[in-house]
Amino acid sequence: MPQTNIGMTPQNTPAALVLQDGSIYYGQAFGAQADAVFELVFNTSMTGYQEILTDPSYRGQAVLFTVAHVGNVGINPDDYEAGTPQVAAMVIRSLSPMVSNWRASTDLSTWLANYGVPGIAGIDTRAITRKLREGGTLKAALSTSGTHPEILLKMARDWPGLDGRDMVREVTCTETYCWHGDAGDQWLGETNPLYGEAPSAKIANVPVPLHVVLVDYGAKRNIMRHLAALGAKVTVVPADTSAQAVLALKPDGVMLSNGPGDPAGLSYAAEVVRRLIVSDLPVFGICLGHQLIGLALGGVTARLKFGHHGGNHPVQDVRSKKVYVTAQNHNYMLLPESLDPAEVDVTHISLNDGSLEGLRMKNKPVYCVQFHPEAAPGPHDAHEIFGPFFSAMRKDQV
Repeated sequence: MPQTNIGMTPQNTPAALVLQDGSIYYGQAFGAQADAVFELVFNTSMTGYQEILTDPSYRGQAVLFTVAHVGNVGINPDDYEAGTPQVAAMVIRSLSPMVSNWRASTDLSTWLANYGVPGIAGIDTRAITRKLREGGTLKAALSTSGTHPEILLKMARDWPGLDGRDMVREVTCTETYCWHGDAGDQWLGETNPLYGEAPSAKIANVPVPLHVVLVDYGAKRNIMRHLAALGAKVTVVPADTSAQAVLALKPDGVMLSNGPGDPAGLSYAAEVVRRLIVSDLPVFGICLGHQLIGLALGGVTARLKFGHHGGNHPVQDVRSKKVYVTAQNHNYMLLPESLDPAEVDVTHISLNDGSLEGLRMKNKPVYCVQFHPEAAPGPHDAHEIFGPFFSAMRKDQV
């Protein structure tokens, strides 16, 4: 396959990354000429940088990629998880000088520049990863515009961080809309500001047996793709939609999406989830949705030391002992000891650190997982996790 140079940005502009502990890393700028302040996390995925960069769960964060070489497949419109980059910045070891992918419409650096997202390359990402693993997640600031490191250090230390903040309002849709995706990414209804304007599409006039309302806390597109592929009509509602409004849509079940930030800052969302649980409808939560179910049941969340970000996290189903290799992206966890064992069963645990990765209610059709069964990117081991939710909607025995 021929290599192409799609408007690559010159990589000779200096950049500086400053961590809140005073560490300074100099490298080469790419993407936008800008300053950014953020929480710095590392991601261990070997592929799928475009899906990672467009994942709304990364709002307020910069991603350091542990894979050494990034950018060789460019950017294409088929692999978005949201319509624009969601990260505050990008940190990598090496940026590919060429794009070699027939699907690419532009290169990584140009794409980031178009959306005002700066990046830094040519630094020791392994050293920074070790620092984050040993000391925990750090606030940081990046400049590709020549801002002095002392100013960047003050920016990082003065930034309030993500704890207790409601980041969901920055990424949720503003209006209810319908989505259908069994023949590619096709849209019905209103424009969603996060995912972009709906292209015109001819939707097959076929009966859809199940109706799922997806509460959008920053939902990845692949959740919608999976729901549609499994036979559901999908209606997406904003994060602050009341339980009464959700129930008025007469769904067969409710999906609670992933999303960014600290679940403790979303008391309004936890109260809606509590009311949905009381309704006895099947409810399924992914990542932030999992944490909100826990909060609705009286549970407590806490910050992980450096979070789970990557596509190689082993998770065990405690009932079958089956192990899934999963995609994960979260900095907070639900504490299992804060939940009533008479009310819930723990279904999944992390084999890396023993943290809670899934639960189900004993007397209601409510299920949730901390990991991402829809992947994008990541392994497909956990696709079957959607099964009990769909069985409950069909009123099968589960």
